[in-house]
Formats: sequence, C-alpha cells, structure tokens
Amino acid sequence: MSIGKRLTAEFFGTFWLVFGGCGSAVLAAAYPDLGIGFAGVALAFGLTVVTMAYAVGHISGGHFNPAVTVGLCAGGRFPAKDVLPYVVAQVIGAIAAGGVLYLIASGKAGFDASAGFASNGYGEHSPNGYSLQAAIVAELVLTAFFLLVIHGSTDKRAPAGFGPLAIGLALTLIHLISIPVTNTSVNPARSTGVAIFQGSWALQQLWVFWLVPLIGGAIGGLIYRHLLESKD
Repeated sequence: MSIGKRLTAEFFGTFWLVFGGCGSAVLAAAYPDLGIGFAGVALAFGLTVVTMAYAVGHISGGHFNPAVTVGLCAGGRFPAKDVLPYVVAQVIGAIAAGGVLYLIASGKAGFDASAGFASNGYGEHSPNGYSLQAAIVAELVLTAFFLLVIHGSTDKRAPAGFGPLAIGLALTLIHLISIPVTNTSVNPARSTGVAIFQGSWALQQLWVFWLVPLIGGAIGGLIYRHLLESKD
C-alpha cells in the first residue's frame, strides 16, 4: 500500500478517535439528566478504535496514535523511516477533529473552550486533582500496557481477526481507570487536537502528554519484543 494511502488512513482514523472520544466528553458526558458520564466516554474512545481499526486498519495498520507508532517501531513491527510521517498525519487528523468539534460545541450559548474542552491535565487541571507524579505514573503504565495488548493481540500466534476488539476494549479500560487522573491521554495526538482550542493551561501541560506516552509506548514495545514475542 502506498505511503499516501496509509497516511490518509491514519488521518481519518485519528480524526474519528478524537472527534468520537473527545466529542462524547464535550457534548454528551454531562448532558442534563441523561449524560453518558465517565463510562460512556470511555466506551466511546474504545468504539472509535474498534470501528476504524476494522475500517482502515488493513490499509495503515490502524495506529491513530503517535505512542502506538513509536511502540510498534520499538517492538520491531514498524519501520523507523515511517514514524515521523505517521505522527504528522495523526496530529493533523486530531487538530482537524478538534476544529470540527469546536464548531459544533460553540453552537451552544455559554460554551467556553477555556473551561477544559476535554483537555488532559494534572494538578489543578486534573479532573480529580491528581499531581504531576500521579499523572506521569498513570500515563506511563497505561500506555505501556496498551502496547502490550496491541502487540499481543496482533501476534501471529493470536486468534485472527480479534485484534481490534481487544485493542478497543483495552482503550476503554484505560479510560475507566484514568479519566479522573488526567482525563486520559495515552495519545499525544488526541491531547494536541483539543489543547490547541483550549488555548492556555492545556498547551502549557501538553509536554507531559507527549513525553510520557511516547516513553510508555516504547517500553511496552520493547517488553513484548524481548520478553514475550516468539523467536520461531
């Protein structure tokens, strides 16, 4: 498959992840009396990955996340030369989704993106006041395990065709655990796509949600490659 088609698939996949996941948080999580809450937002993020992994995963591999791309490269599943193009396509897709979500959300009287806009944060900007240390540990561990699930469920020894389900369910679980801590990143593109429109503290804290998931993804990929992958 040409690099152009693969990057296009990554753009649309990441767009859907950010629009579906962050959109559920911004538009539906706290809707009066009928809001979907944390569990609904967590499920929405998982569903975006499942649906687009089946839709375009056969084209690009279905990363939709710079930490996944880096983790797959560290795990020996993805060529280093394609990492940067993938990351660029993912970030552009995330920002495009953030822009569309902003246009929709701003159609409601009283909307104020600076109030949060589903951005990731720590300290006073953590949903439940968790510290920078807590945010780092949560994002590191959860991203590493996310890559373990991705590597394992797509291993040649795993049952064929079920990888997207396992990966989507893993992302749902990750959100159920960490929405109160950081609003859950494990994905630098997702964090960037909404931070730009929040415009203040989210951009100042964005470094954490790039650095830590990338390190966590690389750790997960290396663990699977050296400790779990079959050498046969």
